[in-house]
Amino acid sequence: MEQKHTVGSLLKQWRTRRRLSQLALALEAQISQRHLSFLESGRSQPSRDMILQLAEHLGLPLRDRNLMLNAGGYAAQFPQRPLDAPDLSAAREAVSRILRGHLPHPALVVDRHWTLLAANAAVPYLLTGVAPHLLAGEVNVLRASLHPEGLAPRILNLGAWRAHVLARLDHEIEATADARLAALRAELTALPCPEPAKQPRMPRQPQDIAVPLRLKSSRGLLSFISTTTVFGTAVDVTLSEVTIEAFFPADQDTAEAMAGLDLGS
Repeated sequence: MEQKHTVGSLLKQWRTRRRLSQLALALEAQISQRHLSFLESGRSQPSRDMILQLAEHLGLPLRDRNLMLNAGGYAAQFPQRPLDAPDLSAAREAVSRILRGHLPHPALVVDRHWTLLAANAAVPYLLTGVAPHLLAGEVNVLRASLHPEGLAPRILNLGAWRAHVLARLDHEIEATADARLAALRAELTALPCPEPAKQPRMPRQPQDIAVPLRLKSSRGLLSFISTTTVFGTAVDVTLSEVTIEAFFPADQDTAEAMAGLDLGS
């Protein structure tokens, strides 16, 4: 039987995860340490506003703020609509504009578990040679990139890129405590990697400004740097977990190679 969490137990779990003492969190939230202690122990029941205040200072994801409210007997504060809901039409249009506007360079959209939601016309070109089973159903872009039947054999700096991906996953797991992300990291870590992992803190070439993705292609070596875009003011759970990953050419040869692709109209 699944254990039912109380507000107090959730507060303590998240405070511990954020490496905050009761005194530190109490000071940030402008309440007494004694009051916070009573909330964590269950001796006092927090109001709806108090839960939201503490959740804000703990930096909880919106879905976890809803869970904490539910544990306190309150209705969820933040809606969770499907991405194709009419209310999210403006957000979908914004995403589409970014994807189209980024051509001829690749850009894709993922959810919180790195499941592919959308991509522009340049992305399939980069996925040439990836095994069909990695592109069927719900496509996980990290699995498709690091799997030996995926992009991995074409990534020339696989060790450094893999280290970058795993470090980013570590950060996301730390921030969200998401069990599926932790399972994904364990899966990716177990995949074979012929090139030893290298810490991504230093670029490989003097001209590099970030850890690049160096990819073999029919047009020669392609080198990209990536950026991440999120909806910074989202108050919908689904929208808060949507991420746009855009890849920019790291050198002139890559820019020219991508500009020469026939991506249709």
